[in-house]
Amino acid sequence: MSTQSSTRTGTRTWRRRFASLASVAGLAALAGCSGVTYAETPLPTTAAPKPTTAAPAPSAQTCSNATQSYDPLPSLPSRADVTDQKMRALLTKGFITVGVSADTYLFGARDPFTSRLEGFDIDIAHAVAKAIFGDPNKVQFRVITAAERLKLLQAKEVDMVARNMSMTCDRWDDIAFSAEYYRSGQKVLVGKNLPDAANLALTDLKGKKVCAPTGTTSLTKLEQVAQQTSGGPEVVTAPNHTGCLVLFQQGKADAITGDDTVLAGLAAQDPNTVVTKAKAITVEPYGLGFNKADTYLARYVNRVIADLEADGEWKAIYNRWLAAPLGPAPAPPAPVYGR
Repeated sequence: MSTQSSTRTGTRTWRRRFASLASVAGLAALAGCSGVTYAETPLPTTAAPKPTTAAPAPSAQTCSNATQSYDPLPSLPSRADVTDQKMRALLTKGFITVGVSADTYLFGARDPFTSRLEGFDIDIAHAVAKAIFGDPNKVQFRVITAAERLKLLQAKEVDMVARNMSMTCDRWDDIAFSAEYYRSGQKVLVGKNLPDAANLALTDLKGKKVCAPTGTTSLTKLEQVAQQTSGGPEVVTAPNHTGCLVLFQQGKADAITGDDTVLAGLAAQDPNTVVTKAKAITVEPYGLGFNKADTYLARYVNRVIADLEADGEWKAIYNRWLAAPLGPAPAPPAPVYGR
């Protein structure tokens, strides 16, 4: 739908609102990239209410060269009144192009029988399309690798990335993020035959062979635990988590470590395994990625995420994909706005 259908008076009104909106520096940010404490700015009265309980913010760390400001959540504008250039372009195009994974089981993977992409991230992308166009199917998925996420956003070859991407200080320098929409963390997958399997932590696996993919932060953390724990786990590597699962099934590894989202997918593929309930040893806040210039679109999506959390749809999406391997849905991550 084009903004040409708006009256001139309505257009001038929205331009004034958008100019005010755009003047606020930054957009949704990772609380872990700030060592600064802010007084909370009230949200507009039309904003969706926050859940009564939510996951705590990540531990604070300082992002260098980060401009900090508090950024309130915007109201959801009507499609006819949107005057932002990016939003107009999307409405003219008629769909949103989203970069996703096709091999992260339960988050973004292709069903071998239907060839359709499905998972937690896929459902989130459909929800964004529904909010913008009124139709959840107005989305064009582009399968991308993890290494392509930033460069495709910077080249504007995709409008959004929904690919279990952790918000880090370095990435904030290159792209824009939504508010946090999922809280992951590094955990352990073990065989159900191990004593007290469901409660084992990485530090409990003394003398056990634990696999992590090469070139990952999961492997770095595993190596640290192995060095710091007397008689700690024995480090085993593979090219990827699927390779770790093969080693596990061959008896060459006793456990696998990685983000709980990845381990949930492995557990769903091997009923003899379980993702332990022990506390995660890292914090991995996931955000939807955008081109750095697309501030208004990112803010708009923040409202979509808030609505999903407030009306229970976020919980329904979680339970659809992750409840079986990870347990009942937790409270959604507490949104933190500002950069």
